[in-house]
Amino acid sequence: MRDVRAKAGEDPITMLTAYDAPTASVIDDAGIDAILVGDSMGNAVLGHDSTLPVTVDEMASRTAAVARGTEKALVIADMPFLSVGTSREASVENAGRMLKEADADAVKIESGPHTVELTEHLVRLGIPVMAHLGLTPQRVNELGGYTRQGTDEESAKEIIDLAHAHEDAGAFSLVLEHVPSNLAARVTEELSIPTIGIGAGPEVDGQVLVYNDVVGLSERAPPFAEQFGDVRGEIERAVAGYRDAVESGEYPAEEHSHHAEELEDLY
Repeated sequence: MRDVRAKAGEDPITMLTAYDAPTASVIDDAGIDAILVGDSMGNAVLGHDSTLPVTVDEMASRTAAVARGTEKALVIADMPFLSVGTSREASVENAGRMLKEADADAVKIESGPHTVELTEHLVRLGIPVMAHLGLTPQRVNELGGYTRQGTDEESAKEIIDLAHAHEDAGAFSLVLEHVPSNLAARVTEELSIPTIGIGAGPEVDGQVLVYNDVVGLSERAPPFAEQFGDVRGEIERAVAGYRDAVESGEYPAEEHSHHAEELEDLY
């Protein structure tokens, strides 16, 4: 946490999502500062239409896998829908599992007025919290879709006030998702903790994107994401090549097999 906070206002902070150990290892080796085990796994790897079905057990399992594949990056576990905020006891237990059982370094909470006191309580217990304001996908049914937030004066002021409240509560950083760039710049200017943007423009302390979008694995990516590779195309070519080689008899070749001379008398 200290390393990430120290970069605020200095060097840009980089963060990507990951959901398994091999991916986490690649991201870690690339020098990414933080890995978010996002509840975006619901859409990205579990086949759901939203993040809402992701369970605490799934998050703990995936976080543990990412932690095993990571040596240097900060590992942050996203708290799934209804895993925090329902009661203080359940919130502490679920968030605590991510550190005790899954070896996460911190948790991320989709934030609102109801999470200020909770953030303070978790931090007091030794559970570092990354807050998350703007578009909070777990509230997609309430918001009516994945729409940009903070676009009028009233909602922008609410985001600013909540950002200050969560900083005061002890959050070590803040994700701002799908908000106007000038609002994100204002929040970043006013806070001492680092802001991490996703669809929030360049005037924040760092950026986060979903791994699938960055490497070109997603069929569809949000308008604020950039594709930096074509992993989907590479996988399609590799799978098609395997299929063709098996069907043609080219695979397996002689070098892929072992012939045991001592078994000749059996046949």
